[in-house]
Amino acid sequence: MHTNEDLTIPRDFKKHTLLPEIVHWEETSEHVTWGRTSKAKWHDNLAALLVPIGPLWMLLNWIALEYFDGSLAEAMRAFASRDGVQFAIQHFPQPSYAAFRGYAAWILFQAGLYAFLPGAKCLGQRTPGGHLLSYTANGLMAWTMTHVLFFSGACVLGFWDLATIANHWEGLWVAANGYGFLLSVVALMKGYCSPSFPEDRKLSGSWIFDFWGGVELNPRLGSAFDIKFFHNGRPGIVAWTLMYASPSQFHTLQHSADLIPSDISYAAHQYQTHGHITTSMILILILHTTYVLDFFLHESWYTRTIDITHDHFGFMLAWGDTTFLPAFYTLPAQYLARYPNHLSLSQATCILTLGLAGYTIFRQSNNQKDLVRTNNGDATIWRKPATFIPCTYTTADGKQHSSLLLTSGWWGICRHANYTGDLMMAFAMCATCGTRHLLPWSYFAFMGVFLMLRTRRDEGRCREKYGERWVEYCGRVQWRLVPGVW
Repeated sequence: MHTNEDLTIPRDFKKHTLLPEIVHWEETSEHVTWGRTSKAKWHDNLAALLVPIGPLWMLLNWIALEYFDGSLAEAMRAFASRDGVQFAIQHFPQPSYAAFRGYAAWILFQAGLYAFLPGAKCLGQRTPGGHLLSYTANGLMAWTMTHVLFFSGACVLGFWDLATIANHWEGLWVAANGYGFLLSVVALMKGYCSPSFPEDRKLSGSWIFDFWGGVELNPRLGSAFDIKFFHNGRPGIVAWTLMYASPSQFHTLQHSADLIPSDISYAAHQYQTHGHITTSMILILILHTTYVLDFFLHESWYTRTIDITHDHFGFMLAWGDTTFLPAFYTLPAQYLARYPNHLSLSQATCILTLGLAGYTIFRQSNNQKDLVRTNNGDATIWRKPATFIPCTYTTADGKQHSSLLLTSGWWGICRHANYTGDLMMAFAMCATCGTRHLLPWSYFAFMGVFLMLRTRRDEGRCREKYGERWVEYCGRVQWRLVPGVW
C-alpha cells in the first residue's frame, strides 16, 4: 500500500486554483535546510544492499506459491537440501517474448493515458528547492478506460480471454523485473546528466546509494510528464486490477490484486477450482476494493505524500513500484486464490470490522489534514475548532514559508494516525488467510517494520525542517503510531 506522511499544511495552498505546469522560484546559492541528506553514510550504502535482496525475496515467494503449497519454510528447506544451481534451473520463472512485448505495450498504453487524458490540476508540496509542481489527476479515468477496453476485448469482441495476464504472468514477472532495473539505470543517468530541477537534485557521493535512493526528486519528461508520479500509481496499481480480472487454471494464477473486477475473476476462479466461494475471498476483495478506489478517488491528495515530496526516484521506487508492489502487496490475495481459508461468521465479522475501522481512521485523518489545509486553519474537527502549531521553514531560494502542525482530531491522538489505520487494514487482510502458513502474514510484518522506519525518518525530516516547533508538537502529541504503546 502507498502510505503518506507530511504533517505540514502549507498556508499558501489555494484550492481549485488554475495552475501553471510548474511554479518556478529564483535560484540562489542558499543551503537547503531540509529534505533528504546530501551525502551518503556507511549505513546508507548498507541499505543499498537491498537491491539484490528484494528481487530474491520476491522470487522465493513466487517459488513457494507455485511449487511448495504456499510454504516458505518448505521452499527454503528444498533449496538447502539441493544444489543451488539445480534448484534455480528447476524453479526459476522463464522469460517470454510475448510477455516482454505485452509488458512494453502496457507501459506505453498507460503512459499515453497519463499524458493525454483530461483531469483536475493539483499542487504538490513545496520542494526543498522552492518549487510548487502541478499534476494532472486523471487516474480514475485511466483505470476506467483500461478496464472497459480490457473487458470489451475479452467478453464482447473475443480478441483475448480474461486469463491472458494470468497465463503469461511467469514471463510478465520477469519482464517487470527487467523494466524495474532498466528504469533505475535510466533514472540514475538522467539525474547525473540532465536533471529536471537541479536545485532538488541530491548527489550522495556514492553511486551505489544514488542508484538505490535516487538522484532526482521529481524527474520529468518535458514540463508535465512526471516520471515518479506516473510509476507510483499507474503501471502497478492499475495492473493489480487487471491481474485480478484474469481467472485461469489453478497453477497459473499468480500475483493478483484489487478492485471491482476481482469480484468476478477470483470468485470465478475459486468456484471453478474448488466448487465454492469462501467468505475470506469476499472479505479480501472488499478490503482491497475499498483501498484502491480510495487511492484513485483521492489521487490529488497523493501528490502531497512522502513518496512524492521526499523520496527521490531510484531503484527503491522504480523497481518497487513496477515489481515489488504487485508481487508482494497482494500476497494475501495470491494465497487465497490457491489455498482457500474458511471463516466462521464471527471471525468474518471481526475481520471486516477491523479492516473498515482501519480504513476509516486512514481516510478521516487525511481528510482532517486536507480540511485544515484548504481553510488555512479555520476549520472544525470533531465539532471543535481545529488546533495547530504555526511554524515556518526555509527553502533553497532563501524564502521563508509558513505551515501548520495539526494537533486535533486523529493527529492529536498520535503523530502518524494514517499509518495506524494502514496497519489495521494490513492485519485484517492477512487475517483472512488464517494461520496455516506464514507467507501471507509477511505482508503485515513488512508493513509494521516499514512504517516504524518511515515514522522515524519522517520525524527526523520534520525536526530538521521545523526545529523547536516540531519539538513542541511532539510534546503535545506524545504517541507516534500506537497510542499507549509507541
